[in-house]
Order: sequence, then C-alpha cells, then structure tokens
Amino acid sequence: MQNVLEKIVQGSQNLMGIGSGTDVVSSGEQVVFRVLKQRLNPPYCIFDVGSNKGQFLKLILDHIAGDDFSVHCFEPGRETFKILESSFKTDKRIQLNNIAIGKEISEAKLYSNSAGSELASLTRRRLDHFGIDFNESEVIKINTIDHYCADKAIHHVHLLKLDIEGHEMDALTGAKGMFDAKSIDVVAFEFGGCDIDTRTFFQDFWYFFREINFNIFRITPSGYLHPVESYKEIHEQFRPTNFIAISNNQREQATANSSVG
Repeated sequence: MQNVLEKIVQGSQNLMGIGSGTDVVSSGEQVVFRVLKQRLNPPYCIFDVGSNKGQFLKLILDHIAGDDFSVHCFEPGRETFKILESSFKTDKRIQLNNIAIGKEISEAKLYSNSAGSELASLTRRRLDHFGIDFNESEVIKINTIDHYCADKAIHHVHLLKLDIEGHEMDALTGAKGMFDAKSIDVVAFEFGGCDIDTRTFFQDFWYFFREINFNIFRITPSGYLHPVESYKEIHEQFRPTNFIAISNNQREQATANSSVG
C-alpha cells in the first residue's frame, strides 16, 4: 500500500510541475515566452545561464524567432561549449560565452561524470546512489551578471534563465546591482536535487525574490503558472521543478506609464 501511495503522490506532483522539470519541452517551460510577450515589448535581451547544448536556446528560437532579440549564453564546460558553438555560432543574435556565472569573479573547478555531461556542476555532487561518479574536473572562469552587463553596456535584461546545477542563488547574488536598478524583469530557474549538494533551500529563493518585489510561480507541464503566495516547508521538494519569478516593479512601471498616457 505504501508503494501505491508513493506512486499516486509522485504522479500528482508531476502534474503540479514537481519533478517534471528535466525536459524543456514537456516541462511547460515555453510559458516563459508567453509571459515575456504579454508583459514586455521587443527588442528583448535574454540571458541563458547554463546553456548546456542549447536546449533552452532552441525554445527561444522556436517561440520568438519573429521578434527582435539578443541572447547571451553562458556555458563553462569546454566540450559542451564546443557542441553549443557548432550549432549556433553563425547566428549573430546569439553571443556565446565559455564561462560560468556566479557571485564573484573567480576561477573554480567544474565537476562532472564525463566530458559534456548535462550534470556538470561547480559542486562535486555525491551521486553514488545512482551509480554516478563525479571523477572528472576542469578549471573554468566565473563572471558575475553585474560585471558582464557593465562590460557589455547592457542596461536591461528582460529574461534571465538559470539552470546551473544548484548554483542559481550564486548567480542571483552576483546580479544584485541589476536587481537594485530594477533592470531585470523575469527570472526562470530550476530547483531540485542539485540543491541538496549545495545546501540551498527553496526558502532562500522565496526570501530573495520577496525582498526585491518579485512574485514566484511554479511552472506546470500544462503551462499553468501556480502562484507561490507564501513559504511553506512542503515547498522543499528536491525533484527537478521549474519556477518563474516576475517583477512587480515592471508591472508598477507599466501602470504608471499607462496612467500618464
């Protein structure tokens, strides 16, 4: 009976988006582009942090190809970056960066179980229970969103997508200047098993976004956005789950502009 109940719970959670965030197509992630178009006007500036082989980048090209936009991609793994570059280097709308994004400018080791692995992380994850050994590493460079934007004269980011294996909070911390300037509108991020290894909790995201006047929604496979209106311990579900955080500052500015008009 316990096994049956566990399957029922997991099935229900998948419909809620909890544990269904691994695949960019079936997870419902494409809803972020609906939000983008409903709230903001092109040209769009998008940051794809943790590009891997271009899975999310393909979604971008599928959903806003007809709009004016630019994408800044960040992928630190050398072999993975080669794959990314071979597929997208000719598109002038895309800026490819073979670096990681974090909370400070530095160098660090990127650990993985194999070259080009989708599991690569700045933390040497303990995955023996899955038969996975993070026995490979390479030294990579880390930049911050604030420094990168200052260096590239980027004054506004419409969509910031984060999928960096448990280090999403580091990237958010390194974007404090942009958030303080109300220069980031929408953040899409993943929360899951990687956060066990980095000792990151959903509570960390909840308070971070609440303090900068963002609302958090859980993305479901159907594309429905479920509002996370208050923090509860049950939100600490360490299975791949996608969330979107939307700035109330942008909504307030749009309302003010509308009133003036």
